[in-house]
Amino acid sequence: MNIQLSEHFSYKKLLRFTLPSIVMMVFTSIYGVVDGFFVSNYAGKTQFAAVNLIMPFLMILGTIGFMFGTGGSALVSKTMGEGKKEKAQQIFSQLIYASILLGITFSVLGIIFLRPVSAALGAEGQMLEDCVLYGRIILAALTAFILQNEFQSFFVAAEKPQLGLLVTVIAGCANMVLDALFVGVFRWGVAGAALATAASQVLGGIIPLIYFLRPNPSVLRLVKSRLEGKVLLRACTNGSSEMMSNLSMSLVSMLYNAQLMKFAGENGVAAYGVLMYVNFIFMAIFIGLSIGGAPVVSYHYGAENHAELRSLRKKSTVVILVFSALMFALAQLLAIPLSDIFVGYDAELLAMTCRAFRICSFLFLLAGINIYGSAFFTALNNGLVSALISFLRTLVFQVAAVLIFPIFLKLDGIWLSSVAAELLSMLVTLAFLAGMKKKYHY
Repeated sequence: MNIQLSEHFSYKKLLRFTLPSIVMMVFTSIYGVVDGFFVSNYAGKTQFAAVNLIMPFLMILGTIGFMFGTGGSALVSKTMGEGKKEKAQQIFSQLIYASILLGITFSVLGIIFLRPVSAALGAEGQMLEDCVLYGRIILAALTAFILQNEFQSFFVAAEKPQLGLLVTVIAGCANMVLDALFVGVFRWGVAGAALATAASQVLGGIIPLIYFLRPNPSVLRLVKSRLEGKVLLRACTNGSSEMMSNLSMSLVSMLYNAQLMKFAGENGVAAYGVLMYVNFIFMAIFIGLSIGGAPVVSYHYGAENHAELRSLRKKSTVVILVFSALMFALAQLLAIPLSDIFVGYDAELLAMTCRAFRICSFLFLLAGINIYGSAFFTALNNGLVSALISFLRTLVFQVAAVLIFPIFLKLDGIWLSSVAAELLSMLVTLAFLAGMKKKYHY
């Protein structure tokens, strides 16, 4: 049974509607995790460190998909809530066409500058060659990756989150199977891992593109539309928080890697890679819930249904808190087995990773509120507040903590940095939620 944006959402209906987005984000996160597992266990920690070193740069180039997806879907959903269905179709189409043009441009520029960027990040010798090889293959599929990120949000706005989930499962399964074949069987190392990921991204981006180009039963379809600067600017402004979040996380990851090279060398970068893989999956639950619920918030905000807006905010907060407690408990219980999956072949690296895991797991108690708070203001079409929360959370607080804490606590200070940043961010997020309550009537 299809759930429409205009309906009243109980806890059960909210979870049913957002579950496909949650699973979709988890599967998307698994792409990198599977790469890391096979590269680490079949190619060794040097190539594993190379993948983790260059990955933040590759993610930076793909952030435009998150920006147009979250900002655009909020604008499209609000427009539909106002009863302007044809205008919503045109906005949706403009954003997809602009993403394709920008994706091709970024792909070419990324390939050109990949080697000097890898060297600037500290790669040299064989690690440098591995970074360049992995990065060039991934960048060839960048346009599809951008579309994949974008369509994750638009499938929800189109009231077809189950289709978004199906596409992501297909792409995720393809990635896992090809990783096992290319890296585990053929032993192609980082090239095999990159080919597997690129193939899955092409599937994840092109299948939805074909779906929306053809007549379909959803409320959205790609139509003829000229590019309007005002529309693109509104979507960019509104989605700037999600772009800032992903951009900042990538930049901060580079800084973390630099600090870890200083305090722990190659082992530190490898341990951080394991933490990031697990974080991707755990955080994907919060992100999926936020992405899945955002179009509903936008619709009722556009329709001026304040009672439903209040209900959505309260129910989502309760769900976030429950998931936060569960994920913290799981992280503490699974620190050793999860670390062992990736680096069990090296006792020293395993011990370092387990300790880092237990320290960093405290951020799961805090991050959910911050991620939801930023997405909630994006859904309300308040890109400024949303961007400010993301900017402070993912860049300012993180950079300050990772530069200051290691001075006093050395390696443990690096692991504690993310927890401190999330705590400060939660205080800011709660202040904005309280301060904007009267303006938006939630």
